[in-house]
Amino acid sequence: SLSEALIAAVSVLVIACPCALGLATPTAIMVGTGAAARSGILIKDALALETAHKVTALVLDKTGTLTEGHPVVTEIAGDDRNQILRLAGAAQSGSEHPLAKAVLDAAEEAGLDLPAVKNFQSITGQGLTATVDGHDLALGNRSLLTSLNIHLEDFEAQAVALETEGQTVMWLSVEGKVVGLIAASDPVKASAQEAVARLRGAGIHTLMLTGDNARTADVVGKAVTVDQVIAEVMPDEKAAEVVRLQAAGHIVAMVGDGINDAPALAAADIGFAMGTGTDVAMQTAGVTLMRGDPLLLPAAIDVSHATWSKIRQNLFWAFVYNLVGIPLAASGLLSPMIAGAAMAFSSFSVVSNSLLLRRWRAGRLTTASGQAKGEVK
Repeated sequence: SLSEALIAAVSVLVIACPCALGLATPTAIMVGTGAAARSGILIKDALALETAHKVTALVLDKTGTLTEGHPVVTEIAGDDRNQILRLAGAAQSGSEHPLAKAVLDAAEEAGLDLPAVKNFQSITGQGLTATVDGHDLALGNRSLLTSLNIHLEDFEAQAVALETEGQTVMWLSVEGKVVGLIAASDPVKASAQEAVARLRGAGIHTLMLTGDNARTADVVGKAVTVDQVIAEVMPDEKAAEVVRLQAAGHIVAMVGDGINDAPALAAADIGFAMGTGTDVAMQTAGVTLMRGDPLLLPAAIDVSHATWSKIRQNLFWAFVYNLVGIPLAASGLLSPMIAGAAMAFSSFSVVSNSLLLRRWRAGRLTTASGQAKGEVK
């Protein structure tokens, strides 16, 4: 009859209302990002949250990410140590680079007066050249002095010994001749090894990229047990390495804190920025770790896994209600009142299931299937 047909039609319209489907994804994302924020993980958008759980390769910067980012001068090699520190400090006046700050702090502690600097020129990834007290200086790594055709033999043995201990060595030349070395040490963060272990346990390939020399990088790499170490890379080369991994079929995450890391953060499928780093890095990355704690890396990926799992559960239950309810309503076995209650309960179940994410806490990272995610070829 017409009345029975109308009742069945109304029941179908009510039970087919897509409220639960519409709530399934946004409620889980909202609760998941909130839970992450309470743990110090700021997720910029839904795309970053969705991508994080798919990561198969993680590229880590060294300074400020795996290390404290506050190096201190530990050794000065040369005939006149105060003069070496005075010239190096003058050349780096005004610089915000962590190594420059270490040299300036050491000069201040020694009570040295720093002369004015002229003709300052920064060379990305290598060091600087400047004129101090009328002398042309070069301060930086091996590649800088080699490019200037300056011989390194007199201090090579000392430099190698310091680098083998995990220290970063700055070479100082005056008028084309090496006069001394300044070594700085940057301790590894206490939680770095555990963080890398959790990532590797989830089958994520870990790769450390740094502009530091190979010997120093290897010491840090072994300390935190990363899978692979690539040293003496320029900022644009970091981005190129990210692209290489992507070409090999990996979903790549980049972790960094400095201006030099911005190109790689932008090139990666998802970028993680340390909150203790530069504004440029945080602006470029999709996720910001507010405490600069490496353990927040596996936690960020874990909350992405948890959120994605809730989305799938929500969609499943929303579809189940419709798949069961619509045939019953169309056949006249479901009154509009019961259909309305079922529709409301489906929305309630989806929201309640999403709210369970509030119980999430940063813990051990596992993949959704419990399986390793693959190796880098």
